[in-house]
Formats: sequence, structure tokens, C-alpha cells
Amino acid sequence: MTNGPGAGIPAVSSAILAMSRHLEVRDVLKTIVASARELLDAEYAALGVPDDHGGFAQFVVDGISDEEWKAIGPLPRQHGILAAMLHSATPERLADVRADPRFGGWPAAHPDMSDFIGLPVADGDEILGALFLANKRRDKPSASGPSGGDGCPFTAGDGCGFTEEDERLLGILAEHAAIALTNARLYERSRELTIAGERARLAHELHDAVAQKLFSLRLTAQAATALVDRDPARAKGELHQVALLAAEAADELRAAVIELRPAALDEDGLVATLRSQVQVLDRAHTACVTFEAHGVRVLPSAQEEALLRVAQEALHNALRHSGAGRVAVTLARYGQGALLRIADDGRGFDTRAVRRAGRHLGLVSMRDRAGSVGGKLTVESEPGKGTTVKMEVPGG
Repeated sequence: MTNGPGAGIPAVSSAILAMSRHLEVRDVLKTIVASARELLDAEYAALGVPDDHGGFAQFVVDGISDEEWKAIGPLPRQHGILAAMLHSATPERLADVRADPRFGGWPAAHPDMSDFIGLPVADGDEILGALFLANKRRDKPSASGPSGGDGCPFTAGDGCGFTEEDERLLGILAEHAAIALTNARLYERSRELTIAGERARLAHELHDAVAQKLFSLRLTAQAATALVDRDPARAKGELHQVALLAAEAADELRAAVIELRPAALDEDGLVATLRSQVQVLDRAHTACVTFEAHGVRVLPSAQEEALLRVAQEALHNALRHSGAGRVAVTLARYGQGALLRIADDGRGFDTRAVRRAGRHLGLVSMRDRAGSVGGKLTVESEPGKGTTVKMEVPGG
């Protein structure tokens, strides 16, 4: 890791570049978390995106192996210091998180942490998540140089921990995290909306929002020059390159807006609509998403709509929750009707446990849709063996 006042610039630039190249939010968040950990020279880093049920919809960590993460257990809940950052929207910088009165302990397999710094990730007044790091390394200077932002010299064991300079650098990355999350929400909406009347409005909205966010990104990058008081010409040159990359990303996203508009079922038919949406999802996600159709005849409109909605829900589950690397969609003739099959190679789940716990990942909705048109839905899954969703309809 390079020391000195400008040492944080390459890591900030790396996070910006990652956002300009990826559409899948989890990949972007992983890069942000890794960049934050390297930038602040911390042992651990994480970024949590809350859900509406007191937990986290996404929780990305760096510095913990997959085996350690599995041993820790379920995702954390919104409590203690994590909740404080989400609700009060104020940064937290602690010499020892364990001494804070809000600290409620952690699971037995959780690594021990002391130094702590966290910032909310916000888009205007909306809190989107929390970015935090723990265990400042003491064997070498931080990104802010030999002296911390508080003015105390950096020496091993002096208890200084994360500095004001660290907090400012982390704030820049929090800005980028907000941009990535906001853009991802817009992309998710663009994939889910299939009503013909929404297509033009959504494309215009997505174009405007992304353009504004990328403009904000360029301003944030320019503002980073305030952190550099040594070799400003080199720092400004690097930031000029970041601005060029952001402009290129804006052009790419404008082109993507056109492709993200979904085909209309009543205009193009079920096969063409599914093929178009699968192609968009394959480009927008890291997983490989494929589609095949075999001898499908035209079905009553209600059945085609039900098949499309079930396919969308199953694809959403596979791409957002399963960790799959491959998802295969097949639509084939089945007697006078059709058989839809969505199979992924993700982590799978215990179907019996899901039923007992009342967690259904949209399964109830899919079964209702199938039943409403005389069809049948089956779900096959086991932990570690992926998931297959099948829907049969009898035809008309």
C-alpha cells in the first residue's frame, strides 16, 4: 500500500471504475468494500443494505473467508451501533467497539474487533445502508500519512485508531456506494416492469437518473483534490482520467437503457418476450442465463401471462438470492399446453424448512398464478444442489 496524502486516490479511482463497468450491484459493493479496507488499512470491512424487516437484504464483507462467514451464522440484525448508523445518519468512530454501551456481543465464531469506523450510505435524506470497518492495522502508517487526521502521531499501540482523514476518505466511498445502490434499484425496476405503457416512461426516468448520478460522481472525484496537498498536478491528472471514464460510462448506460426496455407480451408473444428478457438478464448479471424453446404453440393470453410472471419471479430468486453461476430457462410443448422450467446451480434450500418457517421467496405467489390458469407448480431444491422451478399449463 502506498503511503502519503495522495495514497487514497488510486483506491477511490478503483471504486469509481468498478461502478462504470458493472451493472450487478453486489459486484460493485464487493469492490467498494475491498477498496475501503485497503484504503484505510483495516483488517475487516463490510457494507450492509437493510431490508424492511429489521435485517439486511445484502451484507458484503471483506477480510473474512467463506468458511469463517459460514461459521458465523445468519446475517446480523439491525441493532446496536449498526442500527444507530441506519437511523441517525451520523458517522461513528470508536477506539474499542466492545466498550460502547450499545455493543450487544457477537456470535462465537465472529472475529474479535476493537477499532471501529462506520458511515451511513445515503442518497439525499434516504439511508440506503451502512459502510463500516474494524481493526485498524498498527504496523504501518495509514492512507492519511504518518500523522492521523486528529493530529496524533501514528505509532504502534498508541490507541489512535481510525482518524478524521480516514473518515473523510471513507465518506467519498460512501458517496459512490449510494450511486451504485440507486442505479441498481433503477435497473431492477426496468427488469420487472413489463407493461407496455411503462416502457417509454421508465427509459426516460432511468436515463435522467443515471446521468445525474454520474455527474455527481464526477463532482465527487473533483472534490477529492481537497485531500491532496502533495504533488497536486499528478492527483489532478488522475482525477481528470476518472472524469473521462465516468463520461464513457454515461454513454454506455444510455445505450443500455434502450436494451432494457422489455418486449410486450401481447405484441411479441411469450417465446419472444421470454427470450428478450433472458438476454437482458444475461448481460446485466454475472451469472450465465440461457433460454431454449421447443415446439411451443400459442396459448390463451391468461396462461401466457401467468407463465411469464412465474418465469420472472423464479429468475429474480435465482439471480438475487441463490448465488447461481448458471440459470437455464426452457419452455417446451407439453401435450396441448406448455412446460416452463427454470433451473439454477445456486446454493439451494430445504423446501420443508422454508414451508415451516413461512419463508417462501415468492413461492406462494407463483403457485397462485399457476392455479389461476389451471396449471401446476413444483419446486425441487436441496442445500448445495441448486433449485428447479417447473410450471405446467394444460393449454386451451
